[in-house]
Amino acid sequence: MQDTPPSVPDFTQWPSFPFEGDLRVKQLDDPVPVEPPRRGEGNRECTACGAPDEAYIWVGERWRVRAMDRPTGLPMVLILESRSHLDLGDLPNLLAAELGVMTVRLERAIRSLDGVARVHVNRWGDGSAHLHMWFLARPYGRLQLRGTFLSLWDSILPPISEAQWRENLALVAAWLAEFGGRPLAEPPRIQWQAPSSLSAPAEAEVEIVDEETISVIEAAGEIPEPSDDSTTGQRPG
Repeated sequence: MQDTPPSVPDFTQWPSFPFEGDLRVKQLDDPVPVEPPRRGEGNRECTACGAPDEAYIWVGERWRVRAMDRPTGLPMVLILESRSHLDLGDLPNLLAAELGVMTVRLERAIRSLDGVARVHVNRWGDGSAHLHMWFLARPYGRLQLRGTFLSLWDSILPPISEAQWRENLALVAAWLAEFGGRPLAEPPRIQWQAPSSLSAPAEAEVEIVDEETISVIEAAGEIPEPSDDSTTGQRPG
């Protein structure tokens, strides 16, 4: 006899829930006896430890801040990482205290951007054993994006422009650098060249990107990966 699937929870009726129509809840898989190692655990390579400073928008003595590979639907999505290969519960008192300071500092930097109302701070940690905190900017006036489902909306909304994204990154990096460290994000270059002809208005160039947008849900550090043995379940992202 098959188990009766659980009913759809009430939050599917919230205005902030991104989907509508008929929904059903998946059956819950059986628990695995042993969870597979995360990145940076056991013999698995740590992506954060192997990344050079140039992959980040701001770097300091003990902390680094990185962004997505390209623009997503939200005005800003950033990740705060410790330089040391430590998880949240492993931080010594010095780094634990600095994590609070860096969290507040980065939240203020992102909230200083035009069009940002709130900054959501998240830590999942199922993808990597190296501490990484997510900072997601909620656009001002977009009340439907408030709350729990902001990371889902980041995958759904059309990406912001490349120029605006790079400018936002440069502003945040410069804001952090006021307290130390080194900013590595640069603003977009200004197209200062004069048109060759004034007889007709120049048409705006549109950059066509074939690749799909990477978002919080799709980011490398949080993607669920199948385990080596399909009977043992999968590592959640």
